[in-house]
Amino acid sequence: MADSSKKMQIVFASAECAPFVKTGGLGDVAGSLPAALVRAGAEVIVMVPKYATIKDEYKAQMEHFSDFYVSLGWRNEYCGLEKLEHDGVTYMFIDNERYFARDYPYGFFDDGERFAFFSKAITESLQHLPEGFECDILHCNDWQTALAPVFLREFYQGLPLYDRVKTVFSIHNVAFQGQFSDTVMEDILGVAHIPAAATQLRCDACSINYMLGALHYADAITTVSPTYASEIQTPEFGEGLDDVLRERSYALQGILNGIDVAAFDPATDKRIAANYTVDDRSGKAVCKAKLQEELGLEVRDDRPLMVMVTRLTRQKGMDLVMYALDRILSGGVQVAVLGTGDRDYEDGLRYFQDKYPGTMAARIEFDPALSQRMYAAADMFLMPSKFEPCGLSQIIAMRYGTLPIVRETGGLKDTVIPYNEFTGEGTGFSFTNFNGDEMGDAVFRAARLFWDNREAWNQLVTQAMSQDFSWTRSADKYLDLYFFMHPEIERPAAVEAATAVEEPVADEAEPAAPVKEPAAAEEPKVEEKPAEADPVKADPEVKPAAKPAAKKTTARKTTAKKATTTKAAASKTTAAKATTAKASTTRKRTTAAAKKANEVEAAPEVKAAAEAKPAAKAPAKTAAKKTAATTKKATAAKKTTATKSTTAKAATTKAAAKTAPKATAKPAAKVEETPAESKAEAAVEAKPAAKTTTRKRAATTAKKTTTKAAAPKAEGKAEDKPAVKAEPTPKAAEVKAAPKTKAETEPAKETPVSPAVPAEEKAPTKKTSVRKATAARKRR
Repeated sequence: MADSSKKMQIVFASAECAPFVKTGGLGDVAGSLPAALVRAGAEVIVMVPKYATIKDEYKAQMEHFSDFYVSLGWRNEYCGLEKLEHDGVTYMFIDNERYFARDYPYGFFDDGERFAFFSKAITESLQHLPEGFECDILHCNDWQTALAPVFLREFYQGLPLYDRVKTVFSIHNVAFQGQFSDTVMEDILGVAHIPAAATQLRCDACSINYMLGALHYADAITTVSPTYASEIQTPEFGEGLDDVLRERSYALQGILNGIDVAAFDPATDKRIAANYTVDDRSGKAVCKAKLQEELGLEVRDDRPLMVMVTRLTRQKGMDLVMYALDRILSGGVQVAVLGTGDRDYEDGLRYFQDKYPGTMAARIEFDPALSQRMYAAADMFLMPSKFEPCGLSQIIAMRYGTLPIVRETGGLKDTVIPYNEFTGEGTGFSFTNFNGDEMGDAVFRAARLFWDNREAWNQLVTQAMSQDFSWTRSADKYLDLYFFMHPEIERPAAVEAATAVEEPVADEAEPAAPVKEPAAAEEPKVEEKPAEADPVKADPEVKPAAKPAAKKTTARKTTAKKATTTKAAASKTTAAKATTAKASTTRKRTTAAAKKANEVEAAPEVKAAAEAKPAAKAPAKTAAKKTAATTKKATAAKKTTATKSTTAKAATTKAAAKTAPKATAKPAAKVEETPAESKAEAAVEAKPAAKTTTRKRAATTAKKTTTKAAAPKAEGKAEDKPAVKAEPTPKAAEVKAAPKTKAETEPAKETPVSPAVPAEEKAPTKKTSVRKATAARKRR
């Protein structure tokens, strides 16, 4: 059961810690993460060597807390604990002037002995902490503290105070591992007689590796970015430890670093020329002009200013910079570099400064104040590292509205979102391979956006400045790890609330799924639209002139809609009008050969739709069925020819004709489900209608191929429109519909018809008219 009264108590050990001593990113982490953990509800003590380089103002605030002796091989060394409270965090400085009274933290012949003592002093001092503080987590960082987990398990295991201690080891840069001669193992470490320790510390026949020991002995391993955690498990980035890291991958995770957002705030920073915010960035233009003037560059706001604040080493990508710098400077981009490092790179930067005066500035020095002004004044920040565990410079640059240009590796890939010109998302620019041309291309992608699309550039700056890189987020992830290792300790409510804030965000995304359901429900409605449109086509307004013609137009409209449901209403109306006129002279409009060919094409497809409906036609009387069939054949033939004539205009004759029968299958099925009354009405209507059309269609040659197929199709459509067909009944008694239709519509139709076409069509028309007359007489 979780103990609600106890807080998580953490000892954070680091060889450097800002603001007391700092040489790189480790100092920033040790200076900011403990404070964030304290704010989250944990108790933290930070252990740092008491270097001679620590400012006197901090030394004056230190209070001697305790002292004891540490055994180191055959040595017995003094260790004092100097306590200091700073910004709510307790610091314990390990005091031993023999090892730490130096003018720089690292770089001495006895570094192996110095930091072995520091690691042993950390584990020993767990017995001498303030009353009530019992260490739950010992968090060690980099090779300088890597032996603490080894000493803890080999020399202190079994003691009640140490049994509850869990160890976490953080890799800030796997390239620095602490390798020394194996003589150190007995003379200094005193573990040569312990087979497990001797085996797990040795990296080759004559060397030991401090970091290797921590990777074997620590309970959990972290590194400073998720991508770097994956990269160091490969031979390319693992620096010889990739096999061990793969073996312990279950205990390895990457947690991204943050920055002190209060210290790096352009709105309050007193080290820059003018303050500015995300909403009002006018101060940034002032900073740029001042820096250009200070560095001897041309004071121009229309030229992008790109800066680098870095160590001049190959790991930081200086090879790529030397390769592409000539191209970048000649392209109109101003460049300023601040840093120290390898002599070759320093001389190369001085050369370009002389070659491009007013465009290139090199400051071969270490100047934190100038670096701050460069972060605030620049438009772009170049960081083409060969590998980068996390990197804080690109995060600080984004905080000040300077867009980073980075290589996609380690923490650079995790912190910088590359600009997407199509969506507008991103917080900077990136390139993938360690290649000078790719780096140059990335620089000019940024420069072109600066020149050509200032609105998109400003939006990108806003997105970069709005990113959250506070230590609060990182501290929560470290606490997740700590409480996982100590489930008996209850997590403070404040921390739980911070993590619970993320849950509603995921819940908010859920309603998006149901939104798609109405879209799916709309599909059946689209199928029903042809059926719903039928009454609209039955409007009597369209048919006052000739009732049979009206029937043809409505039927034709239905066919056209079912064939191409996506056609516009206007095009449908136009097509219907054109086909109405043509339908009145069906025998003149198309040649018999074309008619037969088209009917043959439509017949097999219509048969497929007709096969499903033989049962529905069975109840009709034989005579009525025959007359209905012939009637529907007439309308169907006219519909098909009309459809073909309209589709011929659209240059899609076959497509429309083939889709029409398929499209009518569903409405036909629905029609058959109607009550028997509608069927009876259709049969009654068919008989008078037969008088008007049987003479024309009784014995058509096409009847042989289309009677069985077209009749069911036409029958379904005839049932759809009983009201329309009821109107022709009185007219059928007076005059036969076929001659009347021709008589009424011929004057309109004869004018556009060329004389050649009727000449060709009249021969088949006479034959069919004779057959019609004969069939009609027989029926009477």
